[in-house]
Amino acid sequence: MLFVTGNNSKEKQLDERVTLRRQDKIPYGTYVAYQGLTHIFPQARIYTSRQEPGYWDSLSSFESDQALVIIAGKFNADESEIKKLITFIEQGNDVFVSAGTISYSAADILGCRVNDYDNIYDTEENQRLRIKDSLYVYLNPPPFGKQTKFVYPGKRLDAYFAQVDEKTTEVLGEDQLGRPNFIRLQAGKGNLYIHLAPMAFTNYFLLHKENIRYYEKALSVINPATRKVVWDEYYLNKKYMNDNEDKKNWFSVLSRYPALKAALLTAIFSLLVYVLLEMRRKQRYIPVVKKPTNDSMDFVKTIGRMYFDKGDHKNLCRKMGSYFLEHVRNRYKLLTGTLDEEFIKKLQYKSGAEEQEVREIVSFIKYVEDGPAISHKQLTQFHSQLESFYKKA
Repeated sequence: MLFVTGNNSKEKQLDERVTLRRQDKIPYGTYVAYQGLTHIFPQARIYTSRQEPGYWDSLSSFESDQALVIIAGKFNADESEIKKLITFIEQGNDVFVSAGTISYSAADILGCRVNDYDNIYDTEENQRLRIKDSLYVYLNPPPFGKQTKFVYPGKRLDAYFAQVDEKTTEVLGEDQLGRPNFIRLQAGKGNLYIHLAPMAFTNYFLLHKENIRYYEKALSVINPATRKVVWDEYYLNKKYMNDNEDKKNWFSVLSRYPALKAALLTAIFSLLVYVLLEMRRKQRYIPVVKKPTNDSMDFVKTIGRMYFDKGDHKNLCRKMGSYFLEHVRNRYKLLTGTLDEEFIKKLQYKSGAEEQEVREIVSFIKYVEDGPAISHKQLTQFHSQLESFYKKA
């Protein structure tokens, strides 16, 4: 039955989520790039990290021959993090960053300016060249061989350097329009590589035709004698913040000191368990509170019976009418000074009772004030009308 009724002709849809995470095998994950590190650096140990620069578990800021690979949509490093990375590089280590844009603090310290305008708005030139949904990247000679074009029909998420310091910067790659998107800066004994096309390291790009050669060549600039390579995902998890935003708060402190965060969470959990246990031990029986009786209604009934026993039906009807008007004022917020046609319309609209019923009640109230004595039959009928109104309204 499943074979006959199953819809096998349904086409699979492309998962267009851009995660850039090493464990994701979707088109825009980086599983292939991460697994390829063991082939590019066969003598090195491969690690992963989500720690802030300077607080790594697998890297040391006082040793050399280490490499840090950062693939992220935004390299939103602040001034403190950039300085820690530069200190790490100066010891003879390499840092390779591939991101669609970099923070203002990083660009200012590195002496460059990044244009990521095309990531948000499409230009006429891009529309003419039809490259909005295709990525073109080139590797320049030297240090690479003959300039070769690498392309794939997927998402771009790239940018380019609008300005670099030519004295300290070496351009290693360009985009289709000849604008630099891959540079090298030297600090001490190490190097910092900034690459502005992170989609070139996704599974889709690397498995498209011969694009794996771009990956191999781009990472070949890292020192081949590297002993440790760390795939960093800190900037994939870090929230994007303005450079002028004050980040010195409890959350930033906890993120910088994992031990403090663990201690604080343990203390909160222990306090919560203690409170719950104390509540369970000292909980007392809660007595049932009886619903208070409506003494005012009993009083009205008592007064009504007194007037009824005396045979003063007119005075009793007057009291019943007064109680009815007070009920209208409190419940429906209507003025009862003038019982005219407008009053009848408003009361009928707000109460939902029939207009004829409201009209008869109001008419009898006016009749009681000006008319002669009231008979027992009229009292009974007036009482029935009021009870019917209270039930319906």
